[in-house]
Amino acid sequence: MERKNMDRKKIVLSLIQDPSFVSMKLKEIMVTLGVPFEDRSELEIILNELVQEGKIRQNKKGRYKKVKRNREEEKTHYIGTFSSNFRGFGFVEIEDEENDIFIPSNAVNGALHKDKVLCKIIKQGDKNRKTEGEVVEIIERSQHLVGIYKQNKTFSFVELDEPKIKEEIFIPKQYRNGAVEGHKVLVELTNPEKGKKNPQGKIIEVLGHVNDPGVDILSIIYEFDLPMEFPNEVMKEVSTISENVLEEDKQGRTDLRNIQMVTIDGEDAKDLDDAVSLEILENGIYRLGVHIADVTHYVKEKSELDKEALERGTSIYLVDRVIPMLPHKLSNGICSLNAGVDRLSLSCIMDIDVKGNVISHEILETVINIDERMSYTQVKKILMDEDEQLKLRYQDLLSMFYNMEKLAAILRNKRKRRGALDFDFPEAKILLDAKGKPLEIKEYDRNVATKLIEEFMLVCNETIAEDYFWQEKPFVYRSHENPDHEKIINLNKVIKSFGHEKIKGEKIYPKDLQKVLDDITDLPEENIISTLLLRSLKQAKYTEECIGHFGLAAKYYCHFTSPIRRYPDLQIHRIIKYNIHNKLKGHKEAEIANILTHVAKHSSARERRAEEAERETIKLKKVEFMASRVGEKFEGIINGITSWGIYVQLPNTIEGLIHVNDMWDDYYIYDADRHRFIGEDTRKIYQLGDKIKVKITGVDTKTRTISFAIDIDETLEEDEDLEYKYPEIFGN
Repeated sequence: MERKNMDRKKIVLSLIQDPSFVSMKLKEIMVTLGVPFEDRSELEIILNELVQEGKIRQNKKGRYKKVKRNREEEKTHYIGTFSSNFRGFGFVEIEDEENDIFIPSNAVNGALHKDKVLCKIIKQGDKNRKTEGEVVEIIERSQHLVGIYKQNKTFSFVELDEPKIKEEIFIPKQYRNGAVEGHKVLVELTNPEKGKKNPQGKIIEVLGHVNDPGVDILSIIYEFDLPMEFPNEVMKEVSTISENVLEEDKQGRTDLRNIQMVTIDGEDAKDLDDAVSLEILENGIYRLGVHIADVTHYVKEKSELDKEALERGTSIYLVDRVIPMLPHKLSNGICSLNAGVDRLSLSCIMDIDVKGNVISHEILETVINIDERMSYTQVKKILMDEDEQLKLRYQDLLSMFYNMEKLAAILRNKRKRRGALDFDFPEAKILLDAKGKPLEIKEYDRNVATKLIEEFMLVCNETIAEDYFWQEKPFVYRSHENPDHEKIINLNKVIKSFGHEKIKGEKIYPKDLQKVLDDITDLPEENIISTLLLRSLKQAKYTEECIGHFGLAAKYYCHFTSPIRRYPDLQIHRIIKYNIHNKLKGHKEAEIANILTHVAKHSSARERRAEEAERETIKLKKVEFMASRVGEKFEGIINGITSWGIYVQLPNTIEGLIHVNDMWDDYYIYDADRHRFIGEDTRKIYQLGDKIKVKITGVDTKTRTISFAIDIDETLEEDEDLEYKYPEIFGN
């Protein structure tokens, strides 16, 4: 099936690379190749992949063109995304390549941050030096540039929010679009070919004044090109969907409305896509039901709604809003498993023994009716705090909750025994007022209830992935590759500096890393080593091949449980339903297999974009929260040491930098191997994991950073024997 997709790709590529080919639009290529209308989306996917691979080009008018390159150039020329540094140089990141290409400042040739570029290799790298290249062509400019409009007597310009782009965008008078001083604006470049000079542009939208409520988050939305409104054709389709489950839709489904089940989510969650049930069989077997909203019943394959969901890839959870993958009528309405109403579901019913082994399972199309909509806080109060009022209110559910707690513990212990990594990092929860101003920042509560749901979703995802792997059906897996040995070597240096046993062996297993996490539990350095360990791992992604999940120590894993907010889950539901109805064969199986490479790659890219945008909005609100606290003192923990300074994290998860230039009481020597600074005269040591008192000296809303200084009243233990410990530093 995959080979068939490759063959079609070759046919399309050979047409475009033919000497007689002239640039064509999609419809013209369809006519030339005789592609039927129903296969239009498949052809579009193939063309997009060829563009992404740099094998063909698409101009602004939507015409596809050949890329003129000889064989020698193919060995030395690469297409990737340019990532710039404020000092002028940058890097080109190549998709699916581990190492990027260093671009010196004199070889950037007008490329801006996030531009797609063609670069040429100048010097091959080695173990000690990166491969060096030169940007030879800007293929595609960053889609949206956001900044503050500024004007003087002679000209106007936009100072961009992106700190990695130092160039200001000159705005000719005819392109100001009504902007005035202080407006946040969206800019489109008009002279990309003149990259070596200050680029020119036109304002295509005024977002509002820089001080208007919500404009700060809106700027980030445009910066990352996040979708806002749904297209009209999508909303037309949604308008035809009933707000209630129709009787004919319930026909042919397994009726589970008499089974006791609940949803357990955060208090403010509105898109409830998973419910759970639990029965204890006579032989002591746990019968766990994970019931997931049947989104594909309403989001039909190749519909406008489906295409938009694929394009978005995921829901995006910003600090002040949610940008949903599906319109609210679906995500908060008919697809949300609200209590007391009939809902359509895809249910995975698993029989699990007392050791946590899934001894049998069944995947069914069902109709369900949720008994109660529970919150994590309520379940935590019942199970941990023994809240008598809640126990009385939910007395009919108590037995199920206690059994769920037991089963979750069994499943967690099984995962720990096989070596699954269990990170427990503090996450920030930011409370805002009506105008978007941060009122409070606190640590997100990860308690017995959140962990309970985590375990049930994990075992469900594993069970389904293993099932479809052995059926050898086309599928989308959630994959996490083994870490690079080089990164583990660097991690070992830190582990050793804290006096812990290093990770041994050429091949690294999850158990090796979990042992490190167990060894540092409740120690001052726990958060530091855990963070560095996490950074040494590769990023999880979606793939059509099952390559396992290192972090979970799982041979088989997928995302099945959130089709309202993740497209891969929705795609998996569609595959499962075709299979249930014995339709996943022949042409349909080949058709599904052909699109999975694109679904996996695109969904992974959209996930990364969402995570970056979410992270930037959190950083922005943290900076805004601390702006009124400049001059105040706090105690934090050193969670990063670099040649340019010390990063400190406060108990509320806020992080700031003590720049080395602001460590004025001594000349500090940077000890890279031991991740510490040592005072030449005072002999003070600042190292990872140390508690430290700091004063906030400033915030920068543009770079979204916070500056700290060491509290002058700070007293640290001095080591009288430093000159003997580190003669290479002190000269003895």
